[in-house]
Amino acid sequence: MGPRDAKVTIVEFLDPECESCRAMYPMVKNLLAQYEGRVQFVVRYMPLHPNSLYAAGVLEAAGEQGRYWEMLETLFRYQPDWGSHHHPRPELIPGYAREIGLDMQALERSLGVGTHRRIVEADHADGRTLGVTGTPTFFVNGRLVEWLGYQTLKSLIDAEL
Repeated sequence: MGPRDAKVTIVEFLDPECESCRAMYPMVKNLLAQYEGRVQFVVRYMPLHPNSLYAAGVLEAAGEQGRYWEMLETLFRYQPDWGSHHHPRPELIPGYAREIGLDMQALERSLGVGTHRRIVEADHADGRTLGVTGTPTFFVNGRLVEWLGYQTLKSLIDAEL
């Protein structure tokens, strides 16, 4: 998201089943709105929970239909239902995709190819190489950022601009 030639690139390694990623998302969304057109934001996946690989694949497939961000927000909104640590129900995810109007046949075809799984697995391997051990983890222009809150990330972005 954002211009590819932006002076600042923010990379977030996230796990769609991660409660902390869900909690941080409103702050991330606010930052993206504040710096719209001036930063590039890249999502990479670090699947650490049992249903994360599948959920990330659904996100990528939703992106093919131009609905990535809507699907991400929907997954975060319903995360306590489908991603519960005590009683996860990943079978609910297709219903959420249907709810936002995704073409379900295209979604199933896309998931069946396996491309998204390879993307997510490559992100995971890259994250490990970069020292990512938890989510969310942010990089600003290639530098690992210890998440200390909205103001810390904002200050780093401002310094790079």
